Amino acid sequence: MENTLNMVQEWDKTFPQSDKVDHSKVTFHNRYGITLAADLYRPRNAEGKLAAIAMCGPFGAVKEQCAGLYAQTLAERGFLTIAFDPSFTGESGGSPRYMASPDINTEDFQAAVDYLSLRADVDPERIGILGICGWGGLALNAAALDTRVKATVASTMYDMARVNANGYFDAEDSEEARYNKKIALNTQRIRDYQSGEYALGGGVAEVVPEDAPFYVKDYHDYYKTQRGYHPRSLNSNGGWNVTGCMSFMNQPILMYSHEIRSAVMILHGDAAHSFYFVKDAYDNMMKGNPNPENKGLLVIPGATHTDLYDGGGKDAIPFDRLETFFRTYLK
Repeated sequence: MENTLNMVQEWDKTFPQSDKVDHSKVTFHNRYGITLAADLYRPRNAEGKLAAIAMCGPFGAVKEQCAGLYAQTLAERGFLTIAFDPSFTGESGGSPRYMASPDINTEDFQAAVDYLSLRADVDPERIGILGICGWGGLALNAAALDTRVKATVASTMYDMARVNANGYFDAEDSEEARYNKKIALNTQRIRDYQSGEYALGGGVAEVVPEDAPFYVKDYHDYYKTQRGYHPRSLNSNGGWNVTGCMSFMNQPILMYSHEIRSAVMILHGDAAHSFYFVKDAYDNMMKGNPNPENKGLLVIPGATHTDLYDGGGKDAIPFDRLETFFRTYLK
């Protein structure tokens, strides 16, 4: 395993600290030997073995942003929760930095389940996971693989395999476009190998042109402002490595979602640019599913993609519904 991580102990989140939960830093490791950093939120004065939920996302964010907000809020409602940084990012281990992997990042969720299952204050039969944005798709992939997961929420979900292979809105969904993208990425691999370091792809732009697509403005409004900026967030700063998400191009992550037997709630705003991912992902999950009765798609009218990061100033995140869902299926 890796050496002990250096983790900030003082409160450095993008949201205020609650006086209803106890917060601490914890670590756990995945089966690749990478040590992951997490914030643990425990309901104050809770007793006995609790239902637990592991959370991660958005893709390119850190646990001090959205995942932590979800985790703290659900801990206020009685669940033991952890929000973790995925491998290669934030305070977690893994080298080189700023890489992503459909395999290792799915494993990160499963490693969180390993950790929670062995805590004395957690009931191992009542563990759920929650993924935001790109981690919503990875949470579904983990749920399709891990029978210990009893309930899964995918919030404002991205299918990272689809967007990397097809581009935004499937605008590059052709063999020719993919071939040209592969040429560029493999050329970059040579440059990186030669230079001995990995070039960064750049995070959210500092200045957004007036004619930029809405989703670019939506991301800027979160990651580049006081609302959501964090110094360790990839999206707030230099972004992933140029080749960081390359393997997603030909490794679909939702292929067996229709075999998930445990409970799933997919949560999305109908004003989000990413809504098309969810409609198709939900349809795919329901085709021939052996347990359709515990699956659901909850659409939030008028909510954009980042509204479900932090509420968007209009309480867009339906925490009451999330609490009911997890109470129902983590019992």
